Amino acid sequence: MATTIAIETPLQDDVRELVAELNAYLRPLSPPEFQFQMTVEQMADAKTTLFVARDATGRAVGMGALKLETAGLAEVKRMFTRPEVRGQRVGSALLAAVEALARQKGVTELKLETGVGEGFVPAHRVYERGGFTPCGAFLDYPDSGHSAFFAKRLR
Repeated sequence: MATTIAIETPLQDDVRELVAELNAYLRPLSPPEFQFQMTVEQMADAKTTLFVARDATGRAVGMGALKLETAGLAEVKRMFTRPEVRGQRVGSALLAAVEALARQKGVTELKLETGVGEGFVPAHRVYERGGFTPCGAFLDYPDSGHSAFFAKRLR
């Protein structure tokens, strides 16, 4: 399937639908206090850049964001692909786009927080294939046992 990936505003109805689908998927997988979800309004902040994957018909089928944190550190946020495109490397392409922008912006370390358990195994595979390795908690994330943390040095 042909997909395109581009930087887009999160303040679009179809992106709001993607975010709602992601939140619905995540809700039963972790306790609410250990879900660190950004709203579309938060994703529209100047420190965050959203990539949207679209299929040949223009339908939004995935997303991933880069959030600049401290000097040299950025975070991968809101990675999601719709079930019908999973296994087609859309997630890997989104992750590569996020990483390329991070490199352009001079980021030296890219990190992410995700959940643990069977529902997160496919995401962990995408991150590991993308060169990310497990790391400890970072920023203000608690080391609760409900999160897995990954990092990738870019320089």
